[in-house]
Amino acid sequence: MKMKVLNIDGNKAETVEVSDKIFIPKPNQAVIKTIVEWQTNNLKPRKAKTQQRNEITGSTAKIYAQKGTGGARHSSRKAPLFVGGGVAHGPKGAVYKVKKINKKVIKLGLKHLLSHKMNINSLFVIQDFKNEIKKTKVFNEFLVKNKLKNSLIISDKDSTAKFIRSARNIPNLKIIEHSGTNVYDLLKYKNVLFTTTSIKQLQERLSKWKNLIH
Repeated sequence: MKMKVLNIDGNKAETVEVSDKIFIPKPNQAVIKTIVEWQTNNLKPRKAKTQQRNEITGSTAKIYAQKGTGGARHSSRKAPLFVGGGVAHGPKGAVYKVKKINKKVIKLGLKHLLSHKMNINSLFVIQDFKNEIKKTKVFNEFLVKNKLKNSLIISDKDSTAKFIRSARNIPNLKIIEHSGTNVYDLLKYKNVLFTTTSIKQLQERLSKWKNLIH
């Protein structure tokens, strides 16, 4: 299919040929949901940790006789009942189950979400940047003119170097390279902008994975 290419200079727009193979006619929301849950789960830091009973340093001797005192039975000061003892059922740091997901499913999720963005007219292609854009005002005016304020820009390495300085301070705008394309960012931002080179690079990357279940 042919997609219109936006030009930041305001010159006559061109078109770029994009393979239908990176899109799916009916995007499956369940596939997208599964991958977003997997990605956000892996992003969460698991740093909190408390010492359990077996990690407390100290004597294991009984604090008093088990019988004849009239009090409850206790084994040692390491018990969670006492101040300075272990914590029962506390956070265990990085020891947790990480949900695994097949790489083909991740690639499939990208296809589903790109298709969804295409269906709601939120997927765009911008011409590769040949000249450096030094002023934020210039880039911001382009975004405002095309109603692209809340956007994820998936760029190629050469183009990124030419506009990163003018775009990095614009709110609700994130810039990544095609190799970092992920479902979470695609879903987070309203619009998705590719450069003409980056969409071809992503197309090549997704085309390598055959036999993906739609």
